[in-house]
Amino acid sequence: MQQMEPIKNKVAESDIEVFNLEDLWDGKSIREIDLADFLVEGLVLREKEFRSAVKETDWSQYRDAHVAVGCSTDAIVPTWAYMLIGSKLASHAESVTPGSSPDVIRDHFVRRLESFDWEKYRDGIVVVKGCASDVVPVVAYVIAAEKLKRVARKVMYGEPCSSVPIWRRPATESGAGARPAQPAKAVSAKLPSGSS
Repeated sequence: MQQMEPIKNKVAESDIEVFNLEDLWDGKSIREIDLADFLVEGLVLREKEFRSAVKETDWSQYRDAHVAVGCSTDAIVPTWAYMLIGSKLASHAESVTPGSSPDVIRDHFVRRLESFDWEKYRDGIVVVKGCASDVVPVVAYVIAAEKLKRVARKVMYGEPCSSVPIWRRPATESGAGARPAQPAKAVSAKLPSGSS
């Protein structure tokens, strides 16, 4: 009886690297603050009352959370009000973002991707993992593609076994198997005999 050869996982043995954007999310909670709660009847900002309400708030309840600061009413809220709330949260919260929860998530991924060390993918084949993620915003995939294009040899989306090609470095570009430019050869011009 002939012995069968072990099944090889060609994907696992390949040089494809998987970049999972979900790994950039820290898993911390997202909290929202509604500035309407600090306004008179939820609509009017009176500085004295606003500062008093801010002072009386226990900001430690937002410790280690990502906090969105927005306003649910049509009140006109001056910029300094957001700054004051932000300054109170700075000692407790993981991050503070004007807006709502989606703005928090978007800003988090933008910050992480801007500070990410992309050199680890230099000249590599990279698959940006694609799945039904409930945390990774579309902007994160767009930024990742743009950043990877600068360093990787090939960028794909999906899973290593089933991926959609996004970009491939042209063979003529440096680092992609292109031949190095050869220095120009010096050619000496010979004049026909009898020329002066």
